[in-house]
Amino acid sequence: MSMSRRTLLTSLSATALALSVSACSSDDDGGDSGGATKIRFGYIADYNGASLLAIADKQGLWKKHGLSASYKTFVNGPIQIQALGSGDLDYGYIGPGALWLPASGKARVVAIDTLTYADRVIAKPGITSIAGLKGKKVGVPEGTSGEMILQLALREAGMTMDDIKKVAMDAPTIVSAFSSGQIDGAGINYPLIDTIKQKVPDLVEVASTKDIGGSFPTAFVTGGKKGPAEAKVVKVLQEANDWRAAHPEESVRLTAALLKVPEDKVTADASHVETLTTAELVARTKDGTVGEWLDGMSDFFVSTGQLKKAPAATSFYAGDVYTKAAA
Repeated sequence: MSMSRRTLLTSLSATALALSVSACSSDDDGGDSGGATKIRFGYIADYNGASLLAIADKQGLWKKHGLSASYKTFVNGPIQIQALGSGDLDYGYIGPGALWLPASGKARVVAIDTLTYADRVIAKPGITSIAGLKGKKVGVPEGTSGEMILQLALREAGMTMDDIKKVAMDAPTIVSAFSSGQIDGAGINYPLIDTIKQKVPDLVEVASTKDIGGSFPTAFVTGGKKGPAEAKVVKVLQEANDWRAAHPEESVRLTAALLKVPEDKVTADASHVETLTTAELVARTKDGTVGEWLDGMSDFFVSTGQLKKAPAATSFYAGDVYTKAAA
């Protein structure tokens, strides 16, 4: 599904979040990688962020292409882009809500991952609309999809951030704060909402990216002008992507094993995701669809003040690298 700038100006969203700390890897012990190029990869612990890495490990794709990858989990995309900038990571994963950072020159998108529809504005029982959050405390992880869906929902209701009491906090803190009644609402996503529902089963979803409409891409990014072994990394992601598209149930199992969570949780998470084959992503890169997604988001970020000016998508999306790797 393609999207114009105008459509995205009224709809934006994002992915993101789950566990925080470190994770596993294909070269966890830091031992001899047999001459392979070592790649440090960041991700968010959900289906979007982890599935391709889990598949690449299980299918031996890193080794196939002369690479050795180590992984680390992060709670959101902006922190990964900081790590890329400081040289602590080579590649990372972000949701649409963090795409303003590549658009501002802080990173480069090397591959589109999925389209995601996992973001919501939730409210405590008794509040049935965005308007019901007026004057209430609403938790939001700044610079991420949670902030995007909140801004969009407020705009659609004729409101602004000034109409609520915004409380900036990271996603894990939102989970605990909402569950304990410290905040009245939140801009947040699945699978974290499923975690909150265990404590507050009758919470209310007052806004959704599914209802707002649009196409919301997640992406893999690198810092600087070119990441190490970039073409090979993109090829690994493409091969893992096509394996995922052909084996959805097995992809869930591998992702659950990487994240060390029950398969049913990953299955629920994956239900909010639209995967595309590499051929589809190449076609949408060539016909300008991916550029339209990114242009529309940049326009939105200008409207929120996160960008001063909307750059051309080609300035931060390495579409030429992606299409060449797939040839």
